[in-house]
Amino acid sequence: MADIRTVIYKYGLLALFALIIVFFFTALPAFGTLQNLYVILQSVAVTAIVALGVTVSMTVGGFDLAVGSTVSLSVMVVAAAQIYHGLGIVWAVVLGLAAGLLVGFTSGALIVYARIPDMLATLGSMFVYSGLSLILTAGKSVSTGNGYNGQAAKGNWDPKLLWIGTGTVFSIPFSIILAVVATIVVVLFLGRTRTGRILEAVGNNPRAARLAGVRTGRYRILAYMISGLLSALGGIVLVARVGRGDINVGSSYLLEAVAATLIGYAVLGANRPNPLGTAVGALFVGVVVNGLTMFNVPYFTQDFIKGALLVVALIVSFSKIFNTRQQED
Repeated sequence: MADIRTVIYKYGLLALFALIIVFFFTALPAFGTLQNLYVILQSVAVTAIVALGVTVSMTVGGFDLAVGSTVSLSVMVVAAAQIYHGLGIVWAVVLGLAAGLLVGFTSGALIVYARIPDMLATLGSMFVYSGLSLILTAGKSVSTGNGYNGQAAKGNWDPKLLWIGTGTVFSIPFSIILAVVATIVVVLFLGRTRTGRILEAVGNNPRAARLAGVRTGRYRILAYMISGLLSALGGIVLVARVGRGDINVGSSYLLEAVAATLIGYAVLGANRPNPLGTAVGALFVGVVVNGLTMFNVPYFTQDFIKGALLVVALIVSFSKIFNTRQQED
């Protein structure tokens, strides 16, 4: 019996994922096409990149609730830089990424120096920077020819910037390649570098890390800055895809990124934040949403179904029914 629970614990989510794919592939001929595969991967590219940031923050025992507002802020910064101020792609991207680093540093500083609990600190950052993204554009969306406060627009969208979200490399959308590269980099960073291992040590046992001479506060701030940077990168991909800076566009990515990260806990029984599991979790959600959409399932039921999948993944990861590691607790 214990062996069955162990198998379910390690491979249950992947088995469920495979069954869902087989079902959609059998019931929907268009589901298995290469074009639809690209549609799925493009739809989860931003979510996966943002979720990787959440994963890094959770590695140090934190939880970054500001990722959605970071996406919104980077979108509005890039849009304002291009349309309002006529800046080129380099400045627009640099400013967008800098916005993410600023959010991450603020959250980390509040946690380390002001000693505010992670969730409360990042919740405060979420509201502050969500409001700042509105102030930057006077609460209006940014589109081609749309000036600021009655002034004429000084610039337009750079085709090179839009290519980040819509271009292809050997027929593969660049946004997909970027998400894959980001996943590989974070996997290698956390698993193969000294800094990555220290981040995990800080999360697993901060007291032991401090006794070993690790300046845990600096590493926690670093984790949140990485989270902010990845969220900003997701925002840049998003604004490049739609060619428009919509207000609060990043709000939905908080829940999606958190769901992908927590579903990743159940991948191969990791029971901890891991970037590979996060990528699988994002793909899992994307496949389900795509299949339900092709089945014409009403959009207002999809959040319920995604929530149900998340609950199942959490039960597999944390419940004593399947998680034999907690049998002794």
